[in-house]
Amino acid sequence: MTFYEICFSPTGGTKAAADILTRDLSSESSFVDLTDYTLNDISLTKEDTAVIAVPSYGGRIPATAVQRMGKISGNGAKAILVCIYGNRAYEDTLIELQDVAEQAGFQVIAAVAAIAEHSIARQFAAGRPDVSDREKLCSFAEQIRKKLASGNTDTPSIPGNRPYKKAGGSGIVPKPSKNCVNCGLCAEKCPVQAIDKNNPADTDPKRCISCMRCVSICPYSARKVNRIMLAGVNKMLKKTCSERKNCELYL
Repeated sequence: MTFYEICFSPTGGTKAAADILTRDLSSESSFVDLTDYTLNDISLTKEDTAVIAVPSYGGRIPATAVQRMGKISGNGAKAILVCIYGNRAYEDTLIELQDVAEQAGFQVIAAVAAIAEHSIARQFAAGRPDVSDREKLCSFAEQIRKKLASGNTDTPSIPGNRPYKKAGGSGIVPKPSKNCVNCGLCAEKCPVQAIDKNNPADTDPKRCISCMRCVSICPYSARKVNRIMLAGVNKMLKKTCSERKNCELYL
């Protein structure tokens, strides 16, 4: 039996939360990076278990993560779903992830919604997952472990709507500042290859998914979001994101 952590985490927040759960569930795991555009086909077995973690983008799974899940064959492996959101709402993300996982051949036995720092408006849920989140996730892991040990593979009731809410992009495309030295790291690591490798100043707005990976990994802090657009996002999210949300378990 192999334990897998299958994760789409452009800025690291989703992986940070998924890591806590995964490490408490298994001492060893194999990591599958859904942000890697060179991802090859992967096949699991019925004896395997996987934590499948994605961020919520406007209450939905990023389309890129959905596409890359198509490269994975679950073959009856058990799945613990993890949805990470920036303290606003995850809406239809978990129910969509359930459908995507089941279509890939996984048997869903648990689902978790957890919070991490908002990838665009980073003052919301800053520092999360924090100590309290870690305690909660470790407690969830113990409950999930007991369910696995009991042989119970029932699928829990997971919140969300079918049909899902309409997906919408933020339309926020980071641009390089004068600090850019054309090192090319942003282009190399872009999950959707939206940045020109020969000219990092050129970003394809049709490809860009506003994941903010280029902003988070730039060693020169040279990728920026338009200040006016960022101010608008902050104002829009202030009311809904200011009150602390807590992690949730569906077992």
